[in-house]
Amino acid sequence: MRKAAEINEHTPWQELTPGAEIYEPATSKLVNTGDWRTMTPIFIEDKCKHCLICVPFCPDSSIPVAEGKRTDFDFMHCKGCGICYKVCPFGAIQFEKEEK
Repeated sequence: MRKAAEINEHTPWQELTPGAEIYEPATSKLVNTGDWRTMTPIFIEDKCKHCLICVPFCPDSSIPVAEGKRTDFDFMHCKGCGICYKVCPFGAIQFEKEEK
């Protein structure tokens, strides 16, 4: 049985472990899912009231909080779903097409 950290794009499918047997928590932290993004949230700090409403809505946990205040996005894991943009009551998040 391979550990999740040992599986990559070169691993033959015959060597993959059935999903029910992967038992390692937090392996999503190892995967840079930000490359999937086509739209990018932009944090506008001077409009932010640090109500933190956006934080629990983010399905990717890509809105870090430090000392009770939100900080800029974790773009390594943000997939650009736009939920944070929709729930922000202060217009502190813009949503723009990703520039690669």
